[in-house]
Amino acid sequence: MEIFKLSPAGKDYLWGGMRLKNEYGKNIDMTPLAETWECSVHPDGPSTVAAGTFKGLTLAEVLNLHPEYLGNKVQNGTLPILVKFIDAKQDLSVQVHPDDTYALEYEHQNGKTEMWYVIDAEDGASLIYGFRHKVSERILKTAVKTETLDKHLQKVEVHKGDVYYVPAGTVHGIGKGILLAEIQESSNVTYRVYDYNRVGKDGKKRELHFDKAIQVMEMNPAPDVRQTPRMVRYYPGGSRELICRCKYFEAERIQVTKGFTFSVTDYSFQVLMCLDGYGQVETMDADLKPMRFVKGETMFLPAGIGRCLVIGDTILLKIRC
Repeated sequence: MEIFKLSPAGKDYLWGGMRLKNEYGKNIDMTPLAETWECSVHPDGPSTVAAGTFKGLTLAEVLNLHPEYLGNKVQNGTLPILVKFIDAKQDLSVQVHPDDTYALEYEHQNGKTEMWYVIDAEDGASLIYGFRHKVSERILKTAVKTETLDKHLQKVEVHKGDVYYVPAGTVHGIGKGILLAEIQESSNVTYRVYDYNRVGKDGKKRELHFDKAIQVMEMNPAPDVRQTPRMVRYYPGGSRELICRCKYFEAERIQVTKGFTFSVTDYSFQVLMCLDGYGQVETMDADLKPMRFVKGETMFLPAGIGRCLVIGDTILLKIRC
């Protein structure tokens, strides 16, 4: 059993920038490069194994061969999450995702609850998170038609290191100047509510999905999402902090200054996403070479691989189910 370094699939959505190429080493022939799907088995953007025994296979193919790599918690034999980098040079659309019940019935895939970790943000950058006050279908139809939706939306200024949990049904939008990591259910269902009248490569305005969106969105005022202090546990060679835990995934921010140990049990696979710096991951298997990594790289650690040691000077997101 070995650790897999992954090669992502890319997306050239019109709002994207070039930071994932220029700063994160993504050698993908797309301009712009808006997203990289780092750890994904979704057919719309599968990641592949970059080195080792399974080099060149998609992660989905490897997990079909070895479903035990997912761990005991995953019951259906499919990776339940999708991990991305997102570079928003321009505002994303105002959008909403359905929950599992609606998405499975009407879209035949999972719903989409997600989490954002802000890697970097320009001064004054903000995102949209829910509504400022209670709204109705009539209010929203009028607002979209008259281009006054903005007055109903809650805007949140963001800063490096902020974390936002976005449950399905929350109207949202990532603002320009934000670079983030996203952890989500394995799904690609998005309903656009408003898109600033932008046109796609075909010269036509991008499709809106208002009728579906209205069926799944939360119309009550959004909760206060200001950042609160998170508990950080310090160790001789690093630190860890739990940044999100929900029914779909758990994410920790790991800062390594020398060395950091953790275990990957039979319960769940884990994913390491390098946000900054460099290092290597070692297992207790003397026959396996350490897996070296640098900023922007993502690794899949099969369930049951056991005790692992990260050595280096790095900041990681560590994700599991």
